[in-house]
Formats: sequence, C-alpha cells, structure tokens
Amino acid sequence: MARGCLCCVKYMLFLFNLLFWLGGCGLLGVGVWLSVSQGSFATLSPSFPSISAANLIITLGAVIMVTGFLGCLGAIKENKCLLLSFFITLLVILLAELILLILFFVYTGNVSDNARQDLQEGLALYSTNNNAGLRNAWNIIQTEWHCCGVNGYTDWHTALQEKVVPDHCCQDIYQDCGRNATNQFWTRGCYEKVEEWLDDNKHLLGTIAMCVLVIQLLGMAFSMTLYQQIHRSGKKYEA
Repeated sequence: MARGCLCCVKYMLFLFNLLFWLGGCGLLGVGVWLSVSQGSFATLSPSFPSISAANLIITLGAVIMVTGFLGCLGAIKENKCLLLSFFITLLVILLAELILLILFFVYTGNVSDNARQDLQEGLALYSTNNNAGLRNAWNIIQTEWHCCGVNGYTDWHTALQEKVVPDHCCQDIYQDCGRNATNQFWTRGCYEKVEEWLDDNKHLLGTIAMCVLVIQLLGMAFSMTLYQQIHRSGKKYEA
C-alpha cells in the first residue's frame, strides 16, 4: 500500500514537473525569438535598460526549466537531494514573490511616482541615435494603446523641447503629423491607460496569481511527501 502511494506521488510529481519544464522551454524559446527578431524593441526605462520583454521571458523560462528539471529528475530517480533542492527552490521563489508583493503594496505611492518620473526621463532619449529600442517601444505602445506620453501628449513638449509629438501620437498617422498642431493627438497618457487596464483585469490577474500559488504549493507538497516516503523507506539514490 505504501509503495503504491509512493509510486502515485512519484509519477504525479514527475508529470507535474515535465509540464513545468516544457512550459519553461516554450518561454525560453519565445524569449530567444523575441531577442533575435525583435532586438530593437527594448525597455521604456532608462534606469533599467536590460529589463526588456525578451530578457524577462528568457529569465522566467530559464528559472522554470531549472526548477522543472530538478523536480523531474528528483522524482523519477527518487533522489532526496534533488527533491529537497526542488522544494527549497520553490520555497525561495514563493518567499520572494510574497516579499515583493508586500513591498509593492506598502510603497505603492512611491513606486507609482518613481515609475512616472523614470518614464518621463526616458522620453528625452526618444530622438537620440543610440536608443532605437526605446523609440520603437514607445511607438508601438502609443499606437496600440491609443495614448501619448506618460501623463499626456504635453510630456513630449518638455522632453523634445519643442511643441511636437511623435507621429504615433496622432489619431491619423502620416509622416510628420506630430509637427502639425492642428492634428488630433491621443490626449490620455499611457501610464493612465495601463492603470486602467490593470484595474479592468484585476480579477483575471488575481485568478492567475492564485493558480500560480496553488501550483507552487502543490509542487512543494508533492516533493516533500515523496522525500519523506523515500526517507522512511531508507532508499538511497544509486548513480
């Protein structure tokens, strides 16, 4: 009976982490593809130039792959060391998530103000020659989200030191439309649009967060259960 339970937990943990590992491989592949094919799409923040969509996805994919690998190998080999490493990795990730979440809610006002200021400072780099990534990022966001600047289109007047806006701020885009003061520009700032999107989708985001939390807790529970079963049976890993 005990052996049957051990096998059940073992293969459940293996399948769980196999899917986890495959998901990590997929994310890593998407991140590499973005980095290669969309290399000119960079971050909007001048303070954190390495934090781009591609780099974030690559990092996330790599972490998931390593974690899934530890769980898969630890389960199929019934290796206590790997299972414990898997458990500790998930625990560290969970604690880091909780700490970041607490800090975010405690310092929400400061985070918002600093983010706005940092994004506004980045606007000044829009026209510089070595910031094509930042320029492309702003162009795409303003076109897709129907917004202009951080707080509004007048942000560009300060950043560019003249009363012009990028062409992608125009409701009807054509060459040098941003220099024509009679054109209609998107008046809402992109920061406000993002906040609005987050508020509209807070239930979906909360559901996703809860699913991630449940998956992490299940992974920790399965790994520790298997670890304890192996420990009690006295089985050791054979190379």
